[in-house]
Amino acid sequence: MRRACARVDPAAPLVHHASAPPARSRPIVDPPAPVIALRGAGRTYGQTVALHPTDLDFAPGATTVLIGPSGCGKSTLLRLIVGLVEPTAGDVRLFDTPVTRQTAPALRRRLGYVIQAGGLFPHLTAGANAALMARHLGWSRAKRAERLTELAEQVHLPAELLERFPGELSGGQRQRVALMRALMLDPEVVLLDEPLGALDPMIRADLQVELKEVFQRLKKTVVMVTHDLAEAAWFADRIVLLRAGRIVQAGTLDDLTQRPADDFVTTFVNAQRSLHLEAS
Repeated sequence: MRRACARVDPAAPLVHHASAPPARSRPIVDPPAPVIALRGAGRTYGQTVALHPTDLDFAPGATTVLIGPSGCGKSTLLRLIVGLVEPTAGDVRLFDTPVTRQTAPALRRRLGYVIQAGGLFPHLTAGANAALMARHLGWSRAKRAERLTELAEQVHLPAELLERFPGELSGGQRQRVALMRALMLDPEVVLLDEPLGALDPMIRADLQVELKEVFQRLKKTVVMVTHDLAEAAWFADRIVLLRAGRIVQAGTLDDLTQRPADDFVTTFVNAQRSLHLEAS
């Protein structure tokens, strides 16, 4: 049986079925520029290498914890960022500006720095210690007082303690004052060099909780040095483990425990196994 063929009207317009428009590709978003960048930065003292040439970036708003055994280079790395020492190789850039003897003083005003045991001046009250740089920069008494009240509330320090001298404060209270001093100028970056190492365990645990709340609320770029892996895991978005002046591994606690870069990482983690580490 022959099929009937459809008749085509030669006068009818031809209909072209347009193809679907191509899918729009998502724009490529570049990652934010690092707040701190080390490019081959190293430091030697004579024949002693404190930090081998190192490349390392610190993203804005992230908390990075530097950890490792004594003498591994973590505090040297922090001092390079602050500009307390200059690299003997490579360079360090802060806000895309090289950190040099000439630029460091101005750049430090955009940093907050907390050292072990606080580093408070014993002849100044807690409030005067916290407001030291603000007074140096010419802030009015009223502006300093307003900022001190705000910061005391943030770090949970009773306002009446601002009139006391460091020798009249507990270790935890002194560290709160040191943190207030670091935050006084509302810096973009906060650096902490073993800030809780000298405190007893109970005070240390309380301050860990409070510090983490402050970091998350203020969204600062934070770089902390510690020798305690449990503390590093509590604070860090990224842990950087150093040994003998070199970075061994950078990542999360899970990376270090489940995907160690070498035997040293496993040994370091196992040495602190009694701490019952848990990823935060």
